[in-house]
Amino acid sequence: MTGRRQLMLIPETQEVAMGQQAFADVMAEQPKGETSQYQEVVARIGQQIAVASGRTDLDWETHVVASPEQNAYCLPGGKIIVYEGIIPVCQNEAGLAVVMGHEVAHVLARHGGERMSQQAAVNGAKQAAAYVLRNREEVSRDLWMQAYGMATTYGVVLPYSRKHESEADHIGVMLMAKAGYDPSEAPKFWTRFAAAADSPKPPEFLSTHPADARRASELEKLLPEALGEYRTAAQQFGGGQIIA
Repeated sequence: MTGRRQLMLIPETQEVAMGQQAFADVMAEQPKGETSQYQEVVARIGQQIAVASGRTDLDWETHVVASPEQNAYCLPGGKIIVYEGIIPVCQNEAGLAVVMGHEVAHVLARHGGERMSQQAAVNGAKQAAAYVLRNREEVSRDLWMQAYGMATTYGVVLPYSRKHESEADHIGVMLMAKAGYDPSEAPKFWTRFAAAADSPKPPEFLSTHPADARRASELEKLLPEALGEYRTAAQQFGGGQIIA
């Protein structure tokens, strides 16, 4: 899916089992949204994206959470969770397909399993470094371990998280196009999302996500490819319905 080598220390079946348990917890703890239009549109888009993904082996399901939080995610196994707060920013079905396609892309690319594998490798290396430095002065040892933590966070963990986000943007915009939603809505959504932010964001090198402006710019470059996928889609919904 990603076209690159990935470190995977856990099988996908284990990821799916973890996703199913997490989804059961969400269903039990997060209040279900009461706006029927939101539930219907999320379910409809989820079904189209599931078909476009080609993963008929996954048990796809959607859940709308009654919360003003601007958030959405997909759990391994095909469980898509959308918070009500992000839906108005989407404005229409294609905008929501941008968000849902991106989150589903993380699952298809197994980014969650890769992140867990990377963290296990980082923790293992940190333990090895602690063993090598066990005879140094305590102050010197602490400084080395702090430096190691900074290096792995800003040099490995965060850059890989940004790579995952960029990959999910790429895979997601192709996925929404295959599902029949106009991909030209993708850069527009990220521009709106940036404008809707209620607080300043950290510099990109300190963040797990690329800057919104960069995402919009990169998605613009992908539009010729994505529009090619859109033109060959079984159905073309354009922007879809306006979401009140």
